[in-house]
Amino acid sequence: MRIDPVQPPAVPHFFLYGEAPRDADDRFLHLEALDDRSRPNRWTIRPHVHSGLHQLLLIAEGAGEMRAEEARFGFAAPCLLAVPAGTAHGFRFTDGTVGTVVTLSSRYLRDLCGREPELAALFAGPAALALPEPGAVEEAVAELARELAWAAPGRRGAIEAHLMLVLVAGLRRLAASRAPAAPPGPQTLLAARFRELVEAHHRRERPLSAYADDLGVSEARLRTACRAVTGASPGRIIRERRLLEAKRSLLYSDLGIAEIAYGLGFTDPAYFSRFFAKGTGECPRAFRDRRGADRGETR
Repeated sequence: MRIDPVQPPAVPHFFLYGEAPRDADDRFLHLEALDDRSRPNRWTIRPHVHSGLHQLLLIAEGAGEMRAEEARFGFAAPCLLAVPAGTAHGFRFTDGTVGTVVTLSSRYLRDLCGREPELAALFAGPAALALPEPGAVEEAVAELARELAWAAPGRRGAIEAHLMLVLVAGLRRLAASRAPAAPPGPQTLLAARFRELVEAHHRRERPLSAYADDLGVSEARLRTACRAVTGASPGRIIRERRLLEAKRSLLYSDLGIAEIAYGLGFTDPAYFSRFFAKGTGECPRAFRDRRGADRGETR
């Protein structure tokens, strides 16, 4: 059996953009002006991933394009951009775009969702949400920034209150264009925990029984929960996550097909090619040629 060293992800993983990955505190919350990192990079943020951090960008002036996985979202101020943790994303802003980046840890969001379950829908997928009137959101973000910068009595409560206002504003803009999501129940939580395990282990072959053991449930219960919540079997969820990583490697790296296959735990590149073709309808090389290997810049 061929054993190759584990390859780094095709898309860079950062804590905040340009910073080495590290674990975020349970209540990690960070605000910064959009141009702190965008202006030095000529208003282009190359595709990258934050493993445990969600981001919400308030665009007050300007416009641009967000790339999230294979999708592209054009946007113009005023708007909010939602970027879920684990999403490969990048931006191209028009020169001088003004905005604020709100970053919070997945664990902090999970805690907030324990009190306001509907908030989970805001980061169910990437989105560009137009704001009909930005004043209230801008004011909440400004107040949030002020509370983070000092140590007055009641600071923690004030921070959370202003953060909730910002998140709820995004949730309501999302709800205006989509059907509202149901509050999460036991099956939803089980499916979410399963996805977290898949995220941790998708680079190697792993039987469903191992996932069920880790979750402390039977395979049948896991299948039922996944189908009820996502409409897909656990096996399909695993395959789709491995396909996503394969697509990222083909789009964002110069790795050969065999290197990508070994990096995803396949011992036979030919089997990987068949796996990819079955899942996408085309072979890896055709996918790369058709989409063009993105060298890390949104265009």
